[in-house]
Amino acid sequence: MPRTKPKVAIIAPGNMGAAIGRRLVANGLDVLTLLEGRGTASRARAEQAGMAGVGLDEITKADFLLSIVPPGEALGLARTLAPHLAAQTHPMVYVDCNAVSPPTVRKIGEVLKGVAFVDAGIIGLPPSEGEKGPTIYASGDAAMRFSKLAAYGLSIKLLEGPIGAASALKMSYAGITKGLSGLGAAMLLAANRAGAAEALRAELQDSQPALLARFAKALPQMFGKAYRWVAEMEEIAEFLGEDEAAATVFRGFAELYERLAADYRGRRGEIGAIEAFLSPAQRPGEVRAKVAETSKAR
Repeated sequence: MPRTKPKVAIIAPGNMGAAIGRRLVANGLDVLTLLEGRGTASRARAEQAGMAGVGLDEITKADFLLSIVPPGEALGLARTLAPHLAAQTHPMVYVDCNAVSPPTVRKIGEVLKGVAFVDAGIIGLPPSEGEKGPTIYASGDAAMRFSKLAAYGLSIKLLEGPIGAASALKMSYAGITKGLSGLGAAMLLAANRAGAAEALRAELQDSQPALLARFAKALPQMFGKAYRWVAEMEEIAEFLGEDEAAATVFRGFAELYERLAADYRGRRGEIGAIEAFLSPAQRPGEVRAKVAETSKAR
């Protein structure tokens, strides 16, 4: 007897995956996940979201499997799951929701040849109570089947186009938003090193208050995610293809985010400098001193 409601598997229960799982559970679905090898924080998120931890054999029996992992892990996850999915007679829709380039998502589709496959791009923050988003854009022949989950609390928009269309949109959007954060971080740190931090902040407040407000919100949110954005910047560089000048910019952002991620885990010199720059209560010379100390340590 066919199930009246779809069963969904989500790998993995990170901030986005667990939040999407919670949204689906709240709308009456059973949501599975893999917890083997996951840390205590992931296990806690899965439990709080109402997701059930199962093994590989069980998870591949779901109707939909949403891959929501760091970009650098997306292809490896598909390769791990491919033989298990190939052995299943139960039809499944595999939805790659990761921030990867069109060439990468097509490779993932090839690895999963024979499995109904959807290219999806998530734009927006993890869903929270009372909020509609994020929006999940989907492309490919199986996208219409995936759109059925819109009846269970997800905001899904279908794109005309093959596998790669949704990833192209995601890469373009992330290149603007996360590229802007990288540009802001790089230039305010450069201003700090040159002793122009206070003047730059005052000028931004006077002539670009909306931009300063964006940095004040977006940059602190970036600190804990910078390690995830390294591979994403590299994927954007690949997406830019033959535009070598533009691709070089995003390879540079990858290096910047890698450095900021290491700083966030360590001394927090540059991170502290950014925080001080964005703080209305900053003291004269405070930001410059933080960056000078960090520069000596590198």
